[in-house]
Amino acid sequence: MYILKTIVNRGWSPILITALAVIGYIYGWPVQALAPALIIILVIGLAVTAAAAREKELELSSLRLKELAGYFSRRFAGRSSLSIFTIIDSLFNIDNPKLWDWARACDMSQRIFDTWCDSFISRVESDIRTRRYTVYLRTYLNELWLINNHYHEFIEQFYEIAESVEIPRETVEQYNRFVVEYNAFALHFRDNISELRKVARTEIEPPSVKLARELGVGSQASSFTQDNQEMAE
Repeated sequence: MYILKTIVNRGWSPILITALAVIGYIYGWPVQALAPALIIILVIGLAVTAAAAREKELELSSLRLKELAGYFSRRFAGRSSLSIFTIIDSLFNIDNPKLWDWARACDMSQRIFDTWCDSFISRVESDIRTRRYTVYLRTYLNELWLINNHYHEFIEQFYEIAESVEIPRETVEQYNRFVVEYNAFALHFRDNISELRKVARTEIEPPSVKLARELGVGSQASSFTQDNQEMAE
């Protein structure tokens, strides 16, 4: 039954053309009158097939976008050990009040990211079920790209701090494990944007999804630690 339905939905154009050609041959219809009708049916069939193929590609892109958002939420948000905010929290183990103030300021941002992740996935799943994903796909892509860019800003800030302040080796190793997995996510996101640009208009370029930088095992202490020494003196 499913195969028959698929044939009817996708193959109605050649079936109709064949039927008209056979009927025209049997009844001796003039070719000049029959040919335009067959051409029109063929053009309409090709247009419907192309639209259905585009719809399918958009649906697949929506599913991939939902998977990427779900992966981002599971691995880089909440209480995941690979969340940049979890890594930032480890800075409270360092005796540096300036770092503590920055880490506390990041706490509110973490709550915003966690709330957005839950809301985003729920909205995408709802629109996929109601088949409204084509309407909001560009919006969701822009939203995921924007939130990822903001997230990357915290990665860059942590990297700059870790380059200037001596931090525990365990934190460096945890951050580098995060970088490996985050960069894999970023590359998949780039691929998704490239594929989506083939079937929908997007204003986002794949390279705009930035990669994170790894830290060397030995971080050099500089301005932060010097400031602490001056305060102690």
